[in-house]
Amino acid sequence: MEIDIRELETYQELAHDGARSAAESLSQLTGISTRVQVTDVSLMSSSDLEYEFIGSEFAGVNIDLSGEIGGEVLLAFDEQGRAAITDRLVPADDPEKKKSSIKEVGNIMTSGFVDGWANYLEAKIKSSPPTYIQGTGTDVLPTSAIEEDRHLFVFRSRVEASQDSRSDPIDFRILLVPDSKSLERSLEPQTDKIVSLEKLEVFNDMTKEGAQKAATNITSMTGIETTVNISRLSLIPIEDIPTEVGSKRFVGTVMEFRGKFSGYLIILFDQPSGRAVVDSLVPMETDEQWGDIEQGALKELGNIMTSGFIDGWANVLNAEIKHSPPNFVADTGSGILTPITTQIAKTDDHAFLLDSSIQTNSDRVFTCQMLALPRRDELEQALDDLLIENSGNTRIDPDDLF
Repeated sequence: MEIDIRELETYQELAHDGARSAAESLSQLTGISTRVQVTDVSLMSSSDLEYEFIGSEFAGVNIDLSGEIGGEVLLAFDEQGRAAITDRLVPADDPEKKKSSIKEVGNIMTSGFVDGWANYLEAKIKSSPPTYIQGTGTDVLPTSAIEEDRHLFVFRSRVEASQDSRSDPIDFRILLVPDSKSLERSLEPQTDKIVSLEKLEVFNDMTKEGAQKAATNITSMTGIETTVNISRLSLIPIEDIPTEVGSKRFVGTVMEFRGKFSGYLIILFDQPSGRAVVDSLVPMETDEQWGDIEQGALKELGNIMTSGFIDGWANVLNAEIKHSPPNFVADTGSGILTPITTQIAKTDDHAFLLDSSIQTNSDRVFTCQMLALPRRDELEQALDDLLIENSGNTRIDPDDLF
């Protein structure tokens, strides 16, 4: 299957506009102020999508689509959001009426989300009556997304809402999981900016393998058992990337890489994880939290993690990719990413963001996020070269292909 990247960008923008329309509908119905934070289109496995919803309770609606776009739409509110909406619409303590209010709100919001797609395609898109959903993980995900562990294109919007300045923000999410036939029909080549879906899948798999190697390197150097929980490839507006990473404070490293394609690799530890790593690497107490010794330890680890990560790309692309020495960073996620995205924004408006999350399953607190930002046109060219050399392949196994 060949995908027109420019059409995919257009669909990402449609999803963003649809999410904004849905958010405005919620504001009109409830008086709760809303703001669309990030909308992207992600290529990810079913298990990665499931992991995003594990651990928190969600309630919302699931709606089937048919027509020019087929698939499923999920609208999911976190527990605080569900309570805020139902308390405003149904003050009385009536569980069934509260459930009905979520269905009503979901139906109105989803209509706004879908209308923009129908107008753009100049076609009808039918929506089924909403089905109420509640739970975590697979309890709330569209059935088409969890039937088997496969790669999915998912249009993901995250919206922040708040009742007033004193209230904690409410999180709700909108997912569109289109079926493969309508996706292929909608994204058929219109320009010369074409990539192979199979190639993107291979590259995403190789990126996950690179993250797993990086996780192994962390364990080897620190003794902290780690695993890769999420790995996905997203097409996202460059201006949204700092917001995607958020305002949480991190320490880590930033490296620039060059070769067959170029870009940046960012390794971010939350503050407790960064401290745990340094304590494991530097068996001595120091007076500074992030002095030269601590920075040197993180840079050494970052260098080894990066080498394992990028070597997989080099092998897949049969090309040399080199990276610069790591630079230590300590700031909020958005503060670290903004200077990088400012550079990339000089030539691109969208970017492929490769995002892998490394965590531990033990009692020790540990999270690490690896972000790769390749320059879009250069990555497209690298994948196009591979497509030309292997045009007879339809379903690709990396071991057979390369």
